[in-house]
Parts: sequence; C-alpha cells; structure tokens
Amino acid sequence: MCNVLRFRKGLLIFPLLALLLACEREQPTDTTTGSQGNTPATNATMLANAKVREELNLGDQRDFEDARRGLIAVPTVLEVAGPGDSVVWDMPSYDFIQGEAPDTVNPSLWRQATLNNNHGLFEVTEGIYQLRGFDLSNMTIIEGQTGWIIVDPLTSKETAAAAIAFAREHLGNEPVSAIIFTHSHIDHFGGVLSVLSVEGDTEIFAPVGFMEEATSENVIVGSTMSRRSMYMYGSQLEHSARGHVGSGLGKSPAFGSAGIASPTHIIAATGESTTIDGVEFIFQNAAGSEAPAELTFYLPELKAFCGAEVVSRNMHNLYTLRGAKVRDARKWSHYINEAIELFPDTEVYFGSHHWPLWGNEAIIDFLKKQRDMYRYIHDQTLRLAASGRTPREIADLLEMPETLRTNFSNRGYYGTVKHNAKAVYQMYFGWYDGNPANLDPLPPQRSAERYVEMMGGSEAIIEQARTDFTKGEYRWVAELLNHLVFAEPSNKAAKNLLAQTYDQMAYVAESGPWRDVYLTGALELRQGAPTKGIDLANAIDLIEETPVNQFFELMAVMLNGPKADGKTFVLNINFTDLNENYVLELENAVLHQRKGRLSEEADATIHITHALFVKMLTGGAGASEILFSDDISIEGSKLGLVQFFALLDMPEGSFNIVTP
Repeated sequence: MCNVLRFRKGLLIFPLLALLLACEREQPTDTTTGSQGNTPATNATMLANAKVREELNLGDQRDFEDARRGLIAVPTVLEVAGPGDSVVWDMPSYDFIQGEAPDTVNPSLWRQATLNNNHGLFEVTEGIYQLRGFDLSNMTIIEGQTGWIIVDPLTSKETAAAAIAFAREHLGNEPVSAIIFTHSHIDHFGGVLSVLSVEGDTEIFAPVGFMEEATSENVIVGSTMSRRSMYMYGSQLEHSARGHVGSGLGKSPAFGSAGIASPTHIIAATGESTTIDGVEFIFQNAAGSEAPAELTFYLPELKAFCGAEVVSRNMHNLYTLRGAKVRDARKWSHYINEAIELFPDTEVYFGSHHWPLWGNEAIIDFLKKQRDMYRYIHDQTLRLAASGRTPREIADLLEMPETLRTNFSNRGYYGTVKHNAKAVYQMYFGWYDGNPANLDPLPPQRSAERYVEMMGGSEAIIEQARTDFTKGEYRWVAELLNHLVFAEPSNKAAKNLLAQTYDQMAYVAESGPWRDVYLTGALELRQGAPTKGIDLANAIDLIEETPVNQFFELMAVMLNGPKADGKTFVLNINFTDLNENYVLELENAVLHQRKGRLSEEADATIHITHALFVKMLTGGAGASEILFSDDISIEGSKLGLVQFFALLDMPEGSFNIVTP
C-alpha cells in the first residue's frame, strides 16, 4: 500500500514543527522464503501452534454466526482510492485469510482475523445498522425521525464516504440529522466531513474534553509515536500468511485524509438522558478508560447498548505498544460494572469495533468477563508486586483464570496479559523495579559490547544462538543476538539469525500488534530503517482545528538544550487573522510560551496568518511562497531568528530501533 498518511489506533501522526523548520538453521517442511525475506515456520513453531489448537475450542461457531448475523449486502470489491495513485483502504488484500490457519500464524489469531474479514452492511436490530470492514472501526447508523444518527464516522473522509454511499445504496438516501463521537481517537471521528449534511446544521454529540484530546493528543511526542506505530501496525509489511494478517481490533488503520468538526453538545454526566431526532439516549461518561474522553450510551426503547471501545471482542491495551500514557485498569473495570448496573435490561450490544451480541444473559456474561479481565490483571499484578516480584517476573507468572482465559473475547489479540501487567506496575511504581542494578544501568550499546566480549565474541554467540534456535528457545535467542547486533551492527550473520528468530516469534504470537512488531523488526534487520516521510497535507482539516499553543509546546521539546545553553531570545508571533499574539522566551536552555500582549523587548516579531502557518506546517507552502507572501512579515533581527531556529532539532521519523 502507498505510504500516504499513516494513522495509528487513537493517534494522528504529528511531526509538525519539523516541516516548519525544513526552510545454520533447522530445516522445516516448507523451505521457501517469503517475498519480504520471511523464513518458513520451524518444527518448534509448528508444535507451539499445534498446542494452541489443542487448548482452545477453535471450532466454536457462535462468534462466526454473530459476525454474519443481519448481513444485508457486501461490496463487490472494497478498495477505496485516495489522492493520486494511493489506496486508502484495501479489503481484498485480506482475501488470503481463508480455511485453516497456516503454520506461520497462531491459530487463535487466524480465527480472529477470519472473523474480522466479515464486512459489509449489517442490520443490528430494528432501526440500527452497522458498516463493518470499511475501516479499522465501525460506522453505526441509527434511524431517527428525520434522518440518520451516525455514530463514529471512521478514520478518513475517503472510507467514510464509501461507507455511507454503500448504506444509501441499500437503505435509501437519508440525510444525516446528528453525529455522535464516542471518543477522541481518530478512527472514530476523522471521516466526519464526508457525512455532515451541512456543517453547522448537524447536531454533533461528544464526551467532555473531546476537542482538546482529539486535536492535541501526542503532538509533543508525535514523531516518536509515529515511528513506533509502524511497528505496532506493520505498515511496511505485505498482507500475507507470513506478513500482516490484522490488528486483532480490526484489519488495520486506514490511510487517507482526516478532518474534524466541533461538537454542538457535550456529554459530561453519567445518566444524562437526551432525545436526538426523536430517539432517547442515556449516556455514560467513561473518561479515562480506553480514551481520555469517551462515552457509551443506551437506547431504552430498543434495549440496545453501545459500548463504544470500553468493551470489545478482545483484550484491549492498558499500555499501547506505540507508546502512550498508561490507562487505569481499575477505573476501566469500574466503568464496565457501572454499565451493567445502569443498563441491566440490555438485549442488544454493539460497539465501535467487531460484531454485536444478542440476548441479555449472553451480554451480561460478556460484560462481566470484560470487567473482571481488567480487574484481575490489576489486582494480581499488585499482589505479586507486594511479594517483591518485578515487572518482568509478574508478566511471566500472571495467567488469567480459566473462565476468563478460555473466553475468546478476552484473548490477547490486541492487548496482552504480559504487557498490560507491566502497565499496571508502571502506573503505580514507575520504571524502577527496586533492584539497585537497574537504577543506573549502562546504555544498550555499551552494555552489549561488554556482553559480547565476555561471552567470547561473535562466533561463539552465533554458534550458541543457532543451537538454541533449533530448540525453539526464541525469547532467549532474541535476547542473546540483540546484544550482538547492538555491539556489531554490521554483522550480517547475527542480523539474519535475529531476523529469523523474530519471524518465528511472530508466527506464534496471538496478538496482532506483537506479530507486526516482530515481523517489522525482522524486515528492518534485513532491509534497514524506512526513509519515507509523511504527507501532513492530508490532515489539514484536522490541523486547522488544533490549538496553536500545542505547536509551541512541540517547539519546546525540539529545543537542543546543550546548544541553547547560555543563549537568550524573545520571539513575538502575531496571528493577524486570529487577533492572537504569542511570545516565546528562551532562557536557561528552556523555551517558554505565553499568550497575550507582544513583548516590547522582543528580538524579532513575525506577523503571519493562521492559514499560512498551517500551510507551512503541512508542507503546503514552499520557501519562496513564504518569503514573498503578503501574509507574513518579519521585524527585528532576521539573523537572530535564523540562529534561534537553528537551535531546534527536527524530529527523526525514521530512527533505528533494532540496531543502534
């Protein structure tokens, strides 16, 4: 797929100010090699996956029946075009997911990927429809008295337009009377501009804090997160039985252009009842669960509960591998329990991902198991920590009880017990495990060099690694070879064997993101880090709504402290079309911002329109256009301004991860 604009779950990729400043191995049965260099499954890998088949009732058809229930129509070909020759969404690329799991995919993950391949327009219950498989998330349509109430209009304008057009083809050409954003992650609002009837005339409901979280989340660390998200979602991987098969939560994030629209109604209180286009809604405020701003709702007339992303048909992330603030497992569990108490008569459940569930007994059982999954991880992590166990020990020891472990909706297709347990530990105790040896350890490369020397050099390490690889001891082999690669990054034999090891670790991983992380690491060991950038122009509709002060926060973390030591500078920025002024002050190697009256002691002043500022951020304006534009003027020391900008380090969007 084209690398037009990558989005990750819950976050827009924002390296914004960078653009402003840019003026011997076991022989398995299958001996072929994949197109990206992936090796076949070893005997040890095949045995591990065979064990999964024995432990789980993979033949249980209940989920498959539910995933197909209410199907109205399936698109002939669901491939959505974007700008230029780009492909925004490519559902046919997953057609290889059929039949029994191959040796190179964990059978449980293959089951989930097969379920997520069900796509099209579905009737959930009378008056409620869902478009599934048009994006990572679902778009839900609720029939109102005068039109459609749209819940979560997908990630991009392109996928949202394709979804609603398909719905109108089969349900009629109804107007959109209202929109509900369940939470502040981009796959639940980014396509809104394609479903608005007339902007300003459509009621838009969102949870308290939505706009701030949706526009500003991770601006400061966006470049780092964008790089890590390439691992989490396998954006460089081919879609195949040796590549990306899905994210567990859905297929993959969509590519395309995103926008946003300001809510007209904010939901701040749990139990708030509101009639929207003749339909009664009862809302639950679930802030700080899966998203900082999130809501669920209940339709009493239909006895239907929308769980948003507070519940889903897999274990979710308490910590997401792309990097984000840890989520509160205890609070998350509390919200699910609160929903059970608030809406005990629910007969239909539907969510922002996956497929619905019908019947009160089945729904309550599902909610209780989701509730207890997060609470068990929370409580047992703290119990083990109280006995002196460290995060790595807890992750290796913790196992869900059988009633939760054998439930497919609790399986680690997205989040996992291991990294979620570490997240609970991190939330309460931070990174330090209490062991003095871990208080000030050597950095990875220096430590690796000493380990390699102590272990007798690279040849001895590779020989031992090959022996342990044939035994299927992949975790140990990865740890061993990682030291060697960091000590000798040009050692091809070490990199190749580590890549083969990551292949096998991917093939046994039940989590879609874990699989993608391992396979992306293997790919980069073979081919090197990516060089492609990101076209932020596709997100201009969203960037225009991002508070200006967030960009200055990013500038502050771009400041090279050692270079700025001993320097001072005061910069005025006047947004001529917003009637807003900002003052940036550099002192003590720290950059401060304040909004208000311009400083009379400024070294330089920039007068600029917000529109040109946004074009600069997205690369839409070149140096000549900026220099000769009537929308910008500079007063004061231009040399000082250039020297000030030279103190800012552009974020690296393609830094090394598997090599130093």
